[in-house]
Amino acid sequence: MKKNILIGIVVVFALALVASAAMAWNPGYGRGEGYGPGYGNPPIPNLTPEQATKIQTIQQATFKEIAPLQQQLFAKKTELRGLWLSQTPDQAKINALQKDILNISAQLQEKTTNARFEMRKALTPEQQAQLTAYGPGMGYGMGRMGGRMGRW
Repeated sequence: MKKNILIGIVVVFALALVASAAMAWNPGYGRGEGYGPGYGNPPIPNLTPEQATKIQTIQQATFKEIAPLQQQLFAKKTELRGLWLSQTPDQAKINALQKDILNISAQLQEKTTNARFEMRKALTPEQQAQLTAYGPGMGYGMGRMGGRMGRW
């Protein structure tokens, strides 16, 4: 009797282990997962090769431009996390760091918004009208980067 109970418990734990491993599997959403010409952008039908090249050029330039800002933001958030974990958090330093984080976030948003407007200029009015069916999109900075940086 005790042997059957022990076997049952082992089987339940084995199933729980397999289920938790299966649930933890990440499908890897991110760049290039069927979102169209660029990360976070909806698919654009009838995109000409010239349009695709122009959009990719804008995206690459924007990625290069915002990469240092993203690194600064990550460093500031890490520093803020450290300040909060200290025995006696310094309120003035935390407030100043939060303002820096907000300023960097605003710069990132401004640059990515400008890039999105530039990409829209490369589209025909018909293609632009079809974008509204997909909503505003995710934009830059979401996906893997958002998960890695998280909230402060």
